[in-house]
Amino acid sequence: MFYLQAAFSRFNRGGKMKSKLVSACLLGIKCAWDGKDNLNKKVIKLSKKEILIPVCPEQLGGLSTPREPSNQRGKKVVSKSGKDVTKNFVKGAKETLKLAKLLNIKEAILKQKSPSCGCGRIHDGTFSGKTIEGDGVTTTLLKRNGIKVISEEELK
Repeated sequence: MFYLQAAFSRFNRGGKMKSKLVSACLLGIKCAWDGKDNLNKKVIKLSKKEILIPVCPEQLGGLSTPREPSNQRGKKVVSKSGKDVTKNFVKGAKETLKLAKLLNIKEAILKQKSPSCGCGRIHDGTFSGKTIEGDGVTTTLLKRNGIKVISEEELK
């Protein structure tokens, strides 16, 4: 981990450039549950000005791509077939936080509606496409640790 920290510090010109974590799918990386991406033009444009560090908490938590869709149901995260994948989501959130702390990241742009990355809105747990107010597992942990999180929909 020290090597990653040292390399990032050199790449980031001693911390002078603004850097943020970003949901990898928003940068065009095919890591979404269905094996596709969620490429976002505003995020790509921002990547020309700031260092955006791609993360996929679901992959960091040990889930494959593609994978069965999951929704939050109370404090649990369950797949569409009913499998409890809460441990994977919690592990991915912790790994994302570890990376943020290692690289001294203070801000993140995460994918709206996701059970891990959702910021302000998440799916309602019925797999119907309906959303409710709430944050995903990773967003909740990052916010609890003082990291500002916004969704791609909040980018100007």
